[in-house]
Amino acid sequence: MDQWTLQMGYPVITILGNTTAENRIIITQQHFIYDISAKTKSLERQNNSYLWQIPLTIVVGNRSHVSSEAIIWVSNKSEHHRIAYLDKGSWLLGNINQTGYFRVNYDLRNWRLLIDQLIRNHEVLSVSNRAGLIDDAFSLARAGYLPQNIPLEIIRYLSEEKDFLPWHAASRALYPLDKLLDRMENYNVFNEYILKQVATTYIKLGWPKNNFNGSLVQASYQHEELRREVIMLACSFGNKHCHQQASTLISDWISSNRNRIPLNVRDIVYCTGVSLLDEDVWEFIWMKFHSTTAVSEKKILLEALTCSDDRNLLNRLLNLSLNSEVVLDQDAIDVIIHVARNPHGRDLAWKFFRDKWKILNTSRIHSQDILFHGESFSSSILEKFSLSI
Repeated sequence: MDQWTLQMGYPVITILGNTTAENRIIITQQHFIYDISAKTKSLERQNNSYLWQIPLTIVVGNRSHVSSEAIIWVSNKSEHHRIAYLDKGSWLLGNINQTGYFRVNYDLRNWRLLIDQLIRNHEVLSVSNRAGLIDDAFSLARAGYLPQNIPLEIIRYLSEEKDFLPWHAASRALYPLDKLLDRMENYNVFNEYILKQVATTYIKLGWPKNNFNGSLVQASYQHEELRREVIMLACSFGNKHCHQQASTLISDWISSNRNRIPLNVRDIVYCTGVSLLDEDVWEFIWMKFHSTTAVSEKKILLEALTCSDDRNLLNRLLNLSLNSEVVLDQDAIDVIIHVARNPHGRDLAWKFFRDKWKILNTSRIHSQDILFHGESFSSSILEKFSLSI
């Protein structure tokens, strides 16, 4: 166990088909690092002595059959193994149901066979295996082990996916990717591709409904989480119906002064409404932020205020965040970070952060040191801010 508890990080297993002999594979292991360039900069990270004893579970499958699970103990940098039933038309899947603490990569041929299987009949693979494939593919691409087109091709099957975990794995990877690509000329190609994958499931699931007494019509937890995940993706990437629904719910709240927005999608509706509608909606949310006493609702409302497309309102909010009578000390940094996540506020937040650094690093240092459990405020906020932009 020392290899897992004392060595830094965790491994990535790479499974390569042997081109000269059927039923043969090559398995390699190496230290998984997101920043590939760090491998050459840091001798510690370049440490080739890192080895793990890895219990690699595998199955072999094709369009009509999946083998029983087998286990291979991988203990060397590179090993050759014979696998039964593995032929040219068969795919191989490792780390079954994500029970091992490592990532798995394959040669491109195997990735394409797995993609083909997902498109033809994704239910051949378990929910955990589908989620694991998506998570591994996006993480491997982000770290440079895999071309970026592979994870994007994997999610082509999502319109047929009915389970929460694969959707959650996809959305968790897509939001950071969206932040990188929204500055590119051809961003609309990526945006339309994601909307296409989401559309069918969004229409099928719809929005949560309230009973006549105002309580939420209950479905299973997994179903509600899936619906929330799909609605968030649809609204974030610009689905017109999603935008219209969010605007209608916000307008109804303003006109009736009764909040009938289902609790589990309030943050999505508030943010979407503020980004789409005029300044009056922002002022309404600002008023509700001041009047509500519920801490959880207050946090959602404050975050929604950072979703505006109006740079003047974002600047106003940034400056108000320095007033502890208006925004609590522990929430001020969150305001800057959420404004930075907004494409319209990214540069504003960065300028504000630099201009107000002395104030941020001195006037709030005591409370923030408590908040970060002794870690220096400056290092904590720099790390958080850099992740947001």
